[in-house]
Amino acid sequence: MPSAIIEASRIIKDYGSFRALHSVSLEVGTGEFVALVGPSGCGKTTLLKIIAGFEEPTSGELKIAGSNMDGVPAAKRPVRMVFQRLALFPHKTVRDNIGFPLKLAKTEKVEADRRVRAMLDLMHLNPSYLGRYPAQLSGGEQQRVALARALVSRPGVLLLDEPMSALDVKLKKSLQAELKNLHRNLGTSFVLVTHDLEEAMMLADRICVMRSGRVLQVGTPSEIYYRPVDTFVASFIGDTNLFPVSIANGQGGSVAFSSPIIACDSAIAPKAQCSPTIEGDRASLLVRPEAMRFVEAGNAQPFATLNGKVEEFFIKGASIQFRIRVDGHPVPVVMDLPGTPNIPAAVGADVTIGFDRSDVFLLQE
Repeated sequence: MPSAIIEASRIIKDYGSFRALHSVSLEVGTGEFVALVGPSGCGKTTLLKIIAGFEEPTSGELKIAGSNMDGVPAAKRPVRMVFQRLALFPHKTVRDNIGFPLKLAKTEKVEADRRVRAMLDLMHLNPSYLGRYPAQLSGGEQQRVALARALVSRPGVLLLDEPMSALDVKLKKSLQAELKNLHRNLGTSFVLVTHDLEEAMMLADRICVMRSGRVLQVGTPSEIYYRPVDTFVASFIGDTNLFPVSIANGQGGSVAFSSPIIACDSAIAPKAQCSPTIEGDRASLLVRPEAMRFVEAGNAQPFATLNGKVEEFFIKGASIQFRIRVDGHPVPVVMDLPGTPNIPAAVGADVTIGFDRSDVFLLQE
């Protein structure tokens, strides 16, 4: 990770008797894009507000660009924030909204005008919009104005509190791509709070998963998705299949496992595919839906197979999701296949499905 621009150490935040953050520590590198995800009430927005200076921690230390932020007001911090509701001034024009931070900083008018126009170009907004008011803009245009206002003062960190949650799907996808490109070109550190897990996976260099005011795991999207620290993270980040298995110690750190519903020869998971926290004789075998496939007689056989019945399928365009009811398993097994006009199995069909050894990961149950 590059040198840290944000260093949050053992942050605790209490609201009366309620503890919103439990000794949270997180570093954000210079130029890095970090996404904070977790269920509602997990503390991610509280952490963002503490970084911004809108909340003070009960205890702990926060440094930004090497300086301790204890008692430093929001306006004096090298960060800017884009809110979920955008908070544009309805009575000010686009020019005045974008230029407002420069006005507070008493920037010379010529320089302020130059930077406002530069931000307009960066956000792909027509210069004719400078004289318009927020109510005269579309939702996507308002979003770009809010981003321009946050970035015009060239902050070291941009904080984003679910800024695209109210947009329609097509517009959101477009702005997500622009936000990724913007981050790459500016080199500013971005911290994004989002409920959209796909958005976090698409945009972030690293993802911080939170629950009940605690950080459970921080890692790259690939690490979070394929090597989750526990079953909560595994289930929270995308669809997954978790099969209870009995385990025994293998050789060289590998783990042997068995399950009454999974048929396989030499059921051993290599050390790299086993969580270091596994204890006892029970574990959960994680297999992502896209790793599953139908097994047909005469074709190459996978490492492991299960027998079941198609309960339902959903056509999602680029993919088809099947839900397979397997005897002895309490919930349907989820399987994602590439989209095709020819549905490979009908509802009610008896099927065999399988997966390969390289696609499994063992977690503490």
